[in-house]
Amino acid sequence: MTLPKPITTAALVLHELHGPLVWETLQIPSLAPDEIAVDIHATGICHTDLMLMSGELPSPQPGVFGHEGAGTIRQIGTAITHVRPGDHVLLSFDFCTHCANCTAKHPAYCAAFALLNTAGHRADNSSPLQTATGGAVYSKFFGQSCFSRVAVVGGRCAIPVSSGLDLRVLAPLGCGMQTGAGAVVNVLRLQRGQSVAVFGTGAVGLAAVMAAKIVGAEVIVAVDVREERLRVARELGATHTVNPAALQEGNGVVGAIQAVTGGLGVQFAVECSGVPAVVPLMLAALRTRGRAVSVGAAGVTEEVRFNLFAHLMGGKAYLGCIEGDVYPPEFVPWLVERYAHGEFPVDKLVRVYKVRDYEEAFADVREGKVIKAVLDWTE
Repeated sequence: MTLPKPITTAALVLHELHGPLVWETLQIPSLAPDEIAVDIHATGICHTDLMLMSGELPSPQPGVFGHEGAGTIRQIGTAITHVRPGDHVLLSFDFCTHCANCTAKHPAYCAAFALLNTAGHRADNSSPLQTATGGAVYSKFFGQSCFSRVAVVGGRCAIPVSSGLDLRVLAPLGCGMQTGAGAVVNVLRLQRGQSVAVFGTGAVGLAAVMAAKIVGAEVIVAVDVREERLRVARELGATHTVNPAALQEGNGVVGAIQAVTGGLGVQFAVECSGVPAVVPLMLAALRTRGRAVSVGAAGVTEEVRFNLFAHLMGGKAYLGCIEGDVYPPEFVPWLVERYAHGEFPVDKLVRVYKVRDYEEAFADVREGKVIKAVLDWTE
């Protein structure tokens, strides 16, 4: 529907690869029936945003990114029934609801995922975000493009939550946190008393550690070269930590993991770093019939090599996963509940920056100074 008066929003826009994000005033002239206008309160900064800005993942310019949003509903399209203006919502990715994977509650593998989340426009090729002169702006990234004070969001992206919750803390649940936790709970189906190794202890890896603790894993090994991140992992539930940079010569990561598992290796493993060279180590650290999953985003041309014979003889399984293979309308509220009960303390990972300090926030993310940076748009 064409709005009686276009919505004006300030947004952080990328005009060239490797270039800076710049403030720009954009117009929202219309809402499709299945879209929602959301006043953004908070946006998490994800590594995937950085990959788009650097060209590691393809992205046309000008573009507005951001896909860990939270805010309040400003306006709804004519087909929206599950939320209303004023509701507080967390945002996740978009999906069609009717393809085979969506009906089986695996919407991360929706047949229309690319169109709805990375194409940068609506199905009719129109853009909900436009320049002052009517030019199209790449938008609808993961259904939301929430590096903007007002985001045009696919209706299925919006998950209502209680108005008493701190949206700055919970904004990352709809992507990074559900990715790590979902890999453990949904993909590996880790159970009480089992063992798991988590490679990479950024926000996604630490979410995996917290989920492993929630389900009652007996051995949780966190692997990272940053000692301060391993300290946080121990606080969040890791029973053992391995710093490859601190191991004595001749003692590798695989041996260190075997040493804490009776020489067997772990039953499960999660690779969260996106570094291809980590994958063979992860597979070697599995015990016979172990299962491993990669969730860390790598460039589109990256490949991995591992010993196929050892893989076959060990009966091991290696899976890929995006978004934790979760059904966000159910899994995100579960994470919120776990947070409310003190079992998923995402607040320990978050550092909030006023949106005016966005350059500092992005620099801190790139330099690894912060686990999860969140921009506060409420100033």
